[in-house]
Amino acid sequence: MKINISIYKQQLELLNDDEQLINNYRISSSKSGTGQQNGSFCTPLGKHIIRAKIGSGQPANTVFIRRRPTGEIYTPDLGYRYPNRDWILTRILWLSGCEPGFNRGGSVDTMRRFIYIHGSPDSVEMGKPGSIGCIRISNDNLLELYDLVSTGTVVNITQ
Repeated sequence: MKINISIYKQQLELLNDDEQLINNYRISSSKSGTGQQNGSFCTPLGKHIIRAKIGSGQPANTVFIRRRPTGEIYTPDLGYRYPNRDWILTRILWLSGCEPGFNRGGSVDTMRRFIYIHGSPDSVEMGKPGSIGCIRISNDNLLELYDLVSTGTVVNITQ
C-alpha cells in the first residue's frame, strides 16, 4: 500500500502495490499552508512513512491528547464546551519524514512536530484547509484507512 496526499486537491489517495487506486478520501490540511519548520503549524511536504498506528480498539470519536485516549467520546456538546481544542479523534497515523534536512531531523522533523493523519468532528469541513498542520480526515474514512495500512506505509505529501 501507498498513500498520496495532494494539498491542492485536499485529497488522500490509497494505492495498492501495483499503484492501482483503492480509494480516495477528502481531507483537510493546514490553514497555514505547507512548510517544514517546527512551530509553523504548516503541513509538511515530501516522503514520509507511517511510524505508528494509535487507537486500535477504541470507539469512534475517542478523544486523544498527546496520543493517549482521554476517556472522552466527542459529542457536539463537548465541542461546544471546549471550543478552542484541536480535536484529534478516533485513530492516529503518526507520520515520520524520510528526507534528512527536509522533513527529518533538526527543526524540520515531521515526527517531532507530531504530524498525524487523524479523525475529526463530523462538523469539520473536508476538502479545504483548516488544521494546524496535521491531515484531518472523517472518522468513518479513517477507520477504513487505518485497517488497510500498516506501519511503514509510504505517505507522499505534495503541493
